[in-house]
Amino acid sequence: MTSDLLIRNVRPMGGPATDVLVRSGRIAAMSAGGAEPSIPVLDGAGELLLPGLIEAHTHLDKTMWGMPWKPHAAGPRLIDKIETERRQRRELDIEPERQSGRQALQSLRMGSTHIRTHIDVDTEVGLSGIEGVMRMRERYRDRIHVEIVAFPQSGLLVRPGTLELMREAMRLGAEVVGGLDPNAIDRDPKGHLDAIFGLAQEFGRPVDIHLHEPAELGGFAMELIIERTRALGMQGRVVVSHAFCLGMSDRDYARSLIDQLARERIAVMTTGAPSRPVPPVRECAEAGLVVCAGSDGIRDSWSPYGNADMLERAMLIGLRNNFREDEEIALALNACTRGGATVMALADYGLEVGCAADLLIVPGEVPAEAVVSRPAKRTVVKGGRIVVRDGEVTTAA
Repeated sequence: MTSDLLIRNVRPMGGPATDVLVRSGRIAAMSAGGAEPSIPVLDGAGELLLPGLIEAHTHLDKTMWGMPWKPHAAGPRLIDKIETERRQRRELDIEPERQSGRQALQSLRMGSTHIRTHIDVDTEVGLSGIEGVMRMRERYRDRIHVEIVAFPQSGLLVRPGTLELMREAMRLGAEVVGGLDPNAIDRDPKGHLDAIFGLAQEFGRPVDIHLHEPAELGGFAMELIIERTRALGMQGRVVVSHAFCLGMSDRDYARSLIDQLARERIAVMTTGAPSRPVPPVRECAEAGLVVCAGSDGIRDSWSPYGNADMLERAMLIGLRNNFREDEEIALALNACTRGGATVMALADYGLEVGCAADLLIVPGEVPAEAVVSRPAKRTVVKGGRIVVRDGEVTTAA
């Protein structure tokens, strides 16, 4: 459902104050002093107008948001976290439909209008996470847009039967084929990448691969991803999430990978992780490489941290990259807005006439101030409807 709305006295990206007329859920005009007495009016009070934030990487199906506090118990290795998660899924009542709804509404409250979520598919949970999140997104489809990645968290080839479950997830309507550390988890990089790119070709879907593998090991996997993207003509349809290897100490090799990724229009996702080498955002931007951002897991078995605030995520990315000037902070915010929109192929995203009226209104003089101060007072418009008013969601979980 979309609506008509007149938003008075807002400053798009910190520019001059104007009014924004929304018709049928889209920006119809931007000019000061417009008179539209027949439609609802929202007073922007001279605040910043930003496009809705984009949560381009999270895991809605396994958050513990809204549940009683659970002390973090996962070990340091990746496989420790996977095994702890599998055990806690059995022991705790982490019901995907309920929990994904809680986090989705929290994301909305913080200003996100679009989410890309990776949902576990394995031989233990089957497709229950996919089905639960699909029910949730249908319930809230007028308030927030959710895109689903079918994700083989426990491995693809090492757990026989997972590939068929992934295929069934695509048939159910998952929009993206997910992958995971082809060397470290499946120990068969060629087999793993052949399988997920094969699914992408079979169903005509894009690919989003978790790549935690460090340094040269991750670089080797990255090269194989680049080769397949080029050979299959999938430019602009592949994302490498985390991409820790791009922060390796061998900067000549890392820059070579960045240039190749940019040429094949392969995007990278970063959380600005403080505990790992991360993609250098400025270097990626200068090469023309699209960078998007996400919260990753929020209060789940992997980490107790997170609040779904993509303004805070932009701040963390800025801190991790030593961004201080407004123009630098803009790169971090871009990863949480237009970078995510590019990855999710949102052709009607932005603040121009004709774009979908998916908007965030916050106090502040310029966008950099919004990133630094992360104001609690936020108003969110989705398709011309006010879905968050002064930080309060208009829909209960």
